[in-house]
Amino acid sequence: MRKLVAGKLHGIYVTEANLNYHGSITLDPDHCEAAGILPMEFVEIWNRNSGARISTYVILGERGSRCCILNGAAARTCQPGDAIIICNSLYVDDAAITLLKPKVITFDQNNRIRERLTYSVDVDAKGRYAFSILNETNTALPTPQPVTGL
Repeated sequence: MRKLVAGKLHGIYVTEANLNYHGSITLDPDHCEAAGILPMEFVEIWNRNSGARISTYVILGERGSRCCILNGAAARTCQPGDAIIICNSLYVDDAAITLLKPKVITFDQNNRIRERLTYSVDVDAKGRYAFSILNETNTALPTPQPVTGL
């Protein structure tokens, strides 16, 4: 079993940091649904501004609010205006890697969805892995570096 990306909110902006709440990250249900992130699911959070990396669980905020609120101890790692990446993951067998199609959602500075992407891993005729990023119309986007031969 390998731990793989299941979904990602990439470049979402922190709207509030609430140190006195009892923990977690509060997210707009619309954003969670777009990326396949469930309430109470553990996620990893990577702060693009500071480099801080934490793990916490998701609670749902008000639908349509575009909120991204770090609560409790997590509020010490991210401040309003910080761009962060929120990622959930799954454990899958190697044989299932080509079945997993993680959704990656990117944002503008007002936490409006900018892009809906899908990550895809395929196996070529020689048994090598190939990685691609597709937009919501399934048009391949250029990938930074192709991954082959794992």
